[in-house]
Amino acid sequence: MLSTTASVIGRAVLPLLLFAGGAAFAADDADLAKQLSNPVANLISVPFQLNYDEDLGSDGRGERFLLNIQPVIPFGISRDWNLISRTILPIVSQDDVVPGQGSQFGTGDVVQSLFFSPKAPTASGLIWGAGPVFLLPTASENTLGSDKWGAGPTGVVLRQSGPWTTGLLANHIWDVAGESGRPDINSTFVQPFASYTTADAWTYGMNTESTYDWEASQWSVPINAFVTKLTSLGAQPVSFGGGIRYWAEQPESGPEGWGVRLIATLLFPQ
Repeated sequence: MLSTTASVIGRAVLPLLLFAGGAAFAADDADLAKQLSNPVANLISVPFQLNYDEDLGSDGRGERFLLNIQPVIPFGISRDWNLISRTILPIVSQDDVVPGQGSQFGTGDVVQSLFFSPKAPTASGLIWGAGPVFLLPTASENTLGSDKWGAGPTGVVLRQSGPWTTGLLANHIWDVAGESGRPDINSTFVQPFASYTTADAWTYGMNTESTYDWEASQWSVPINAFVTKLTSLGAQPVSFGGGIRYWAEQPESGPEGWGVRLIATLLFPQ
């Protein structure tokens, strides 16, 4: 199933990457592409991230398409500080994931992060941000969300040196209200990341998006590798890309093996 889906997705994204590779680029496009690797950059962006995973559910027959819409909006709150809003709105289409429930389509729970971040790097070149993260029970049906409100701390630290960006983003969420009959939330998210941006605005990257469920004592660890290219559609800067991922660790009913990711990001330089 994955090979067929990957082939279809590959045919969809390859023309975009070839178009991006052949497009003219300005001298500062590489810098703009590099800003996309910085989660607290002073740059408005709207990524659309489509993920495909399979072998989900208790019988391993389920599959899921997950579209994350992730607007990032910086606000200047003083001469030296920004407040960065990062929102993740998931839209889910899945089959045979929940036993006896067939297919589901709708929104999942929103994760809203707010980072207070200095406008300038530290003397040693570090870029950082910290603040609160919130879980909002916005799922359109019970099987796609937790029915819980959650909150906790979040933070990011990174360094950009030459073409390289390396860093770590993390958060922890506890449930604070919601449906008492649903499982408690006590979850740590850890995302180490590294990327290399070329002079002609190609970016090659790798990360993990690891989650540890303290209630179930269980890791979920997808390892992602991707490539993106910054180009423009008319006057609109946009980044296209895609990649693969491998589930190194997952819950018993979680996805297994390989998955696919497509990325399109609209940029609005200030």
